[in-house]
Amino acid sequence: MTTVPFLDVAATARWVARRGPEAVIGRLIDALAADFARWPELDKRPRVATHSRDGVIELMPASDDVTYGFKFVNGHPRNPARGFQTVTAFGVLADVHTGYPTFLAEMTLLTALRTAATSGLAARLLARPDSRTLALIGTGSQSEFQALGMRAALGITHLRAWDTDPAARAKLVRHARELGFEVHEATSAADAVTGADVVTTCTADKTNATVLTHEMVTTLAHPGAHVNAIGGDCPGKTELDPRILAGADVFVEYEPQTRIEGELQQMPADFPVTELWEVVAGRKPGRRGVGRTPRGAGTPFERGVGERAALDATTVTVFDSVGFAVEDWAMLRFVLDDVPPELLQHLDLIAEPADPKDLFSLVRDAGAVGGRGHPGPAGAGRQNAVAGERRALDRLMGLSGRGHGTLAGTARRG
Repeated sequence: MTTVPFLDVAATARWVARRGPEAVIGRLIDALAADFARWPELDKRPRVATHSRDGVIELMPASDDVTYGFKFVNGHPRNPARGFQTVTAFGVLADVHTGYPTFLAEMTLLTALRTAATSGLAARLLARPDSRTLALIGTGSQSEFQALGMRAALGITHLRAWDTDPAARAKLVRHARELGFEVHEATSAADAVTGADVVTTCTADKTNATVLTHEMVTTLAHPGAHVNAIGGDCPGKTELDPRILAGADVFVEYEPQTRIEGELQQMPADFPVTELWEVVAGRKPGRRGVGRTPRGAGTPFERGVGERAALDATTVTVFDSVGFAVEDWAMLRFVLDDVPPELLQHLDLIAEPADPKDLFSLVRDAGAVGGRGHPGPAGAGRQNAVAGERRALDRLMGLSGRGHGTLAGTARRG
């Protein structure tokens, strides 16, 4: 029986705890850089989004010529008031050559990790290398991961945190201090931004808000601040004063998607931006004087041959990040390579009749059909049918097949 590896929430949490979340994010930054560098080879497209008055449900596909992947994810800002997560997700990898699934995983935790790693990758290329203070505007589910990502990328040591929800602020302060950060619990967004080298905006309300103003960035933050805008991620949802964009160098993941969903929806259609992969690949500059390719988690960049540009310490840079499918695809492949086998379950998701053209035989062998909707054969035949039903139920519940062959190998990195 061919089974599919499955990583559930508890196993994901155990894997991250064993490895250390900051170490995982740091290694993932390098994995993302490797996949961004081969961006033109990848099959990619804007996500497929279904919007409602309560939120959005999205499918996010990406592929190369070996492995296909997608993520199912929601975004429902009012969920916490009802006792639910704002974001939940799961992801799947499949073998391009057969179409068979090769890996299934929860992606609520994994999305937080990949978002932090993507923010970290951008910050390495766009923030001043001497950045040590991070302002967090929004201290919900993403905030601790964002702080760890910026420490892995830049060596951030100080946090200045603001949220309109006092309980969320207190939660972040408690966790961040346990993680070794110096933390200032701000009294306003302006207080949080004061003296910051990097500003991350991560709010949930589905509205055209202005949580970060031009004056905050130009007069309160450290000169040459980097703005990591990750909360504006669907039509009608923004966080930044458009004047910040107008006066900054702006970078995005995938321009066709960001024009619709990101801060760019506030700007003219011809407003100039640079896709982040172009900086990773050395095709376009990031912040002048910052090297182009990562050399390892937490280490400085090595400049390209002959590159001796002076550090630009005054230009504001903005990463208008909406989250893109290539990041999830890279995350799933990274996890499948790294998770210890004992943390994986194995599910019977693939129907495999002895004759590939005789799918009905699975129903017949399970004893579910005996003619015109009546029960299967009696006597000894009935015993066989019951056994078949039990086997089918075991497969449905994922209780059989553990230790049997899997398709995981086809999705692992070469």
